[in-house]
Amino acid sequence: MVTRRKTKNIRVGNVGIGSDYPISIQSMTNTDTRDVNKTIEQIKNLTAEGCEIIRVAVPDAEAASCLKNICLLSPIPVIADIHFDYKLALIAMENGISGLRINPGNIGSKQKVQEVVKSAQYHNVPIRIGVNAGSLEKELLVKYQGVTADALVESALGHVGILEDLNFDKIKISLKASNVPLMIEGYRKIAEKVPYPLHLGVTEAGNLKYGTVKSAVGIGALLAQGIGDTIRVSLTGDPLQEIPVAKEILRSLGLKKYGVEIISCPTCGRCQIDLEKLVEEVDRSIGDLQKPLKIAIMGCAVNGPGEAREADLGIAGGKGEGLIFKKGQVIAKVGEKELLPAFIEEIKKLGRSDENENE
Repeated sequence: MVTRRKTKNIRVGNVGIGSDYPISIQSMTNTDTRDVNKTIEQIKNLTAEGCEIIRVAVPDAEAASCLKNICLLSPIPVIADIHFDYKLALIAMENGISGLRINPGNIGSKQKVQEVVKSAQYHNVPIRIGVNAGSLEKELLVKYQGVTADALVESALGHVGILEDLNFDKIKISLKASNVPLMIEGYRKIAEKVPYPLHLGVTEAGNLKYGTVKSAVGIGALLAQGIGDTIRVSLTGDPLQEIPVAKEILRSLGLKKYGVEIISCPTCGRCQIDLEKLVEEVDRSIGDLQKPLKIAIMGCAVNGPGEAREADLGIAGGKGEGLIFKKGQVIAKVGEKELLPAFIEEIKKLGRSDENENE
């Protein structure tokens, strides 16, 4: 059981962030924010996949003005991602955003920062300080002779100090890097220094193949230590790919329950049924079930019965046949050709019975 690090708690719209709340999943649109229809379509698709908070890029005043309709139509809280121009932050908050991603040290004079903070306090908008290894201040690169965890932490603390001096504490922090050990070390160190919630992510992680591994290792290692309050898996391409990976990271650590979990053995010379095909077909056939069920699909009698006993429903394969277990009890012995439809029907029956119990 993971014990969460104790943090301050904030709210991004209707989503609580901090140790008193479940870890939330975020993503970022890759549409042109000025195209409201396409942006909203993507937000709705992401929401259907399980995204709970969305961030949108705000490169100019036109994009900032479009936030009014985006915020009205979005089913989940919207965070405005802004760099350097404090006026865009002011417009974004006036237009109803639920969160702001901006580094106060990069937006100019103290007066400009004060204006942003005053508006954030008035609109009850939290600010995420987002430090990125690729854009550290030059003086820190010189001081630490390159990008280090200490440089990331010092950069973040500098921005935090600006907000704290203005009595603003609705703060969330991220320290992102594409180098996983660097990212892990940076988050560990900042977690010891401040009580604010942390947004975890590996930036520039790569495509689905590379980014999934780097994100699972980096985000997962920190979550396993109780560090992290909201996450984003950053993958090149369609952001819809990010959500299943994020959900699986949380589920693998027991931090959230999502739909059907399939466990299956890697197969070996003892396996005498087409287990790979069976797993793929089951996964494809039950993807719409929302009830948290654990399904075991095992290829032989060595580990199969044991794993099936721990699962809500399971298969232990034999020569051209399989035993179907429910809560450890054998309920059917089925030939290989009938195994898939019989097993899927049992899964769906179990899902329906759970729904009826909750009605």
